[in-house]
Amino acid sequence: MPRQSRPSNPLALAVLALLFERPMHPYEMGLLLKQRNKEESIKFRYGSLYTVIDLLLRRHYIAARETAREGRRPERTVYEITPAGNDELHAWMVDLVGHPVKDYPQFEAALCLLPVLPPDEAITLLRRRLELIEDDIAILLRRIEQADSANFPALFLVESEYRLAMIKAEQHFVAELIRRIENGWGPLDLWRGIHDDREATMAKLYRQHGGAPMK
Repeated sequence: MPRQSRPSNPLALAVLALLFERPMHPYEMGLLLKQRNKEESIKFRYGSLYTVIDLLLRRHYIAARETAREGRRPERTVYEITPAGNDELHAWMVDLVGHPVKDYPQFEAALCLLPVLPPDEAITLLRRRLELIEDDIAILLRRIEQADSANFPALFLVESEYRLAMIKAEQHFVAELIRRIENGWGPLDLWRGIHDDREATMAKLYRQHGGAPMK
């Protein structure tokens, strides 16, 4: 079978990884994702889960193993990973772990357009963001400490450690950015000028650095 383009939804990767463990039905997959807090790293909804399962079935990465009923509950189909699915899972993981890709975080997009906000408002919003980041750090630290005290294998918490490292890096960046703005970074008079007299300030900026003013 010719190689097809890889699914773009990380939930498809999670389904393959769950079936790598053992065959299971969709409800169990969703339950495990929630119990293991994987939904904090992979966007998950039950509707999306069934869509992903249909996609993986069409590509022959998974197959229906059996359909069973427990008591009065609706029938549930148990799925298993196929040899092609095992190959795809391994290739996908090799690509994700070994090759950095350019993401487009929303905060980075906001930073590149920061002059749209007046500097005083930007500082207020950055301080609010910093408080929320600190709350997130406290929650993650508690979760990791609880897992450590329960002797939970660190291997299965590595995404939480990565998220903690990224959040701490953002915490440092935002705190430093606030300090720089308060000390005149920007330069601050240019930034204020954009909001006090946008036309004159932008005309001066274009004269100094080239380009045509926006009409």
